[in-house]
Amino acid sequence: MITITILSLSWQHILIIALILILLFGGKKIPELMRGMGSGIKEFKDAVKEDENKKPTTEQPVNNPNPVNNTTENTNNPS
Repeated sequence: MITITILSLSWQHILIIALILILLFGGKKIPELMRGMGSGIKEFKDAVKEDENKKPTTEQPVNNPNPVNNTTENTNNPS
């Protein structure tokens, strides 16, 4: 059985990733990216909380104008 461990990064891996990010984006752009990512996560959390608050706490009965008859009847008619 092959097990793939996700996020098992050592400090050397994290350092290499950080250096690559600095080379790609530059030192000034990284804080802006992190700030944008943080505000995006905050907006997502707020939206989830707002959605949870809109859900009713108790279920209300639905008024159905055409109720369904759930009784079973034997309709075998000899022909």
